Amino acid sequence: MVAADKYPDNLMGRAGLCRDVILCAGALVLEGFRNNTGRSFSMKGPQDFLTETDAASEMMIRSAIAQHFPGDGFLGEEGGGEITDRLWVVDPIDGTANFARKIPHFCISMAYVENGVTELGAIYNPVADELYFARRGHGARLNDAKLQVSSTTSFDEASVEMGWSRRVPNETYLAAVANLLKVGANVRRAGSGALALAYVADGRSDAYVELHMNSWDCLAGLLLVEEAGGVVCPFLEIGTLAGGGAVLAATPAIASGVSIASGVPVTGNPLSNELFV
Repeated sequence: MVAADKYPDNLMGRAGLCRDVILCAGALVLEGFRNNTGRSFSMKGPQDFLTETDAASEMMIRSAIAQHFPGDGFLGEEGGGEITDRLWVVDPIDGTANFARKIPHFCISMAYVENGVTELGAIYNPVADELYFARRGHGARLNDAKLQVSSTTSFDEASVEMGWSRRVPNETYLAAVANLLKVGANVRRAGSGALALAYVADGRSDAYVELHMNSWDCLAGLLLVEEAGGVVCPFLEIGTLAGGGAVLAATPAIASGVSIASGVPVTGNPLSNELFV
C-alpha cells in the first residue's frame, strides 16, 4: 500500500508519480509484447491500430492518477477526457502498429500540463529499458544521464525523421520530404513519433517533423528536446490539446532550415522559401 504522502500535491509529487506509473505501464506493455497480445488488434481507422494492451496500459495510468491526484484531468489517446487547468496527456502505446507487428520500437508517453504549459514529460521504451524524463527548467535525462541534442551543423550530415498523417494531403507531405532531401538531409521514418522526439533530445537524430500530430504523441517529447537544448515549435500556439497540430523539434543549427523545408514554424523564425528558389 502506497503511503498517503508519497506523492505530495505539488509538481514534485506529480513527477514522482509520473516516473513510477510509466515504469509500471511499461512492464505491462512489455509483457503484452512478449506474449503476442498485440497480435489481436482492431483498426480505429486506416493504418490506425488498437490492441487490448493499449487499453490496459491507459487504464492503469488513468487509475493511478485518479487515485493520487483526483482533481487532475486526464486526456488519453484511447479514452479521451476533459481538458482542465491541471491535465495529464497520455499515449499508452505510441507505435502501436510496430507493437502489433512484433517490431520492438514503441513507447509510453506521458505529459503533465498546468495552465497551458507542459511542466513534466516522460517517455519510456520498455524493450530497451530507457526512461526519458524532463521537468521544465531542470533539464532532461535518459535514465541517469543528462541529455543534450546533437551538435550537427550541416544538412549534409543531418538525419531527420519525418512522421506521416492522413490528416495532411500526401502531396504536402511529399513536398516536405523533397525539400529536406534537396538540402542534403537523410530522411527516415520509424513509426513512433514520441520516440523520434526522444531521439532528437538524446542526439540520435537531428530533427523530427510531422505536419499533424496529436498532443498525447508529442508534448512529452517536445519538452525533452527543449530541456536538452533543442529548438521546438510553439505547439500549443499553432495547435490545440484536443485537435493536435504541426510538430518540429531540432538541434539549433538546422532548425531554421527544417522549418523552411516543412513549413512548420519555430519560435522566432519567420518562414521564407529562399532555400528552395
